[in-house]
Amino acid sequence: MPKDSLTPRKAAPMRLCRPLAAVLGGLALALTTTGSALAADGTFVWTGPQGKAYAIDNPPDGKCLAMAQEARGARNGTKKPLVVYTKKRCRGSASRLAPGRSAPANARFASVVFNPR
Repeated sequence: MPKDSLTPRKAAPMRLCRPLAAVLGGLALALTTTGSALAADGTFVWTGPQGKAYAIDNPPDGKCLAMAQEARGARNGTKKPLVVYTKKRCRGSASRLAPGRSAPANARFASVVFNPR
């Protein structure tokens, strides 16, 4: 076999590696940038027992969070809508809060979901 016929076979793996590396690099970049897309950027604030303020920074999207203790006066400082519920497990009466909006100071809630589907 002539030497020239081996060259294309040795070059083929290199030609395959470059596109594969580009695809894997793009996939890695896509996975790292979706993390912020899965959170409601900003801060959710509420009033707890004895009038103490509590907050969650960048809460997760679509996940129902139950309050461990008394909660009232929800303030949506995130960039996405949220819904507060009067009962745990995102049940009971629901109140939707657009970004930047607040519930009345005495409005109690027991659970919340950010960027509901």
